Amino acid sequence: MSKIASAIPDRLPRLLAFGAPLLAGAMMLAAPAASPQAQASQSEVLPGYWEYTTSAVGVRDTEQKCVRPSEINRFFGGLSTRRWSCTYPTRVVGGGNARFEGVCTDRRGRQVRIRLNGTYQPESFRFTGGAQIARGTPYLPASITARRLNAVCPANAEYF
Repeated sequence: MSKIASAIPDRLPRLLAFGAPLLAGAMMLAAPAASPQAQASQSEVLPGYWEYTTSAVGVRDTEQKCVRPSEINRFFGGLSTRRWSCTYPTRVVGGGNARFEGVCTDRRGRQVRIRLNGTYQPESFRFTGGAQIARGTPYLPASITARRLNAVCPANAEYF
């Protein structure tokens, strides 16, 4: 058994404590891209009141946010958090399919590699894939699903 494989069970609690929020944050973060493919997403997914669920290493988190028309590209392109800064050199969006591959970095300089792909429609999307916490380790399963609840946001809605 390799050193990495034998160290995983001993480090699993730490990996889960660090990895679950890391995966959720990393999956939800992407800087807006200027590529024609990414810009096409602005008109392919609609603004409004959205619910999205992230799942990573058995930890699920669901949130609802109001997404303005000016925020839809950032929302669809990878959702954002205050904790992670991501770049996606591979970002292919079109025809109802999307694929993202990149790296997310936190304020301490820790990095995680991200791979997500899936399908989208104007009022929903689902991306599955994984995140690699350390080079040479397997990608851990991760997913994000989102659906638009309404075209109009409720008065007490939190904005994206």
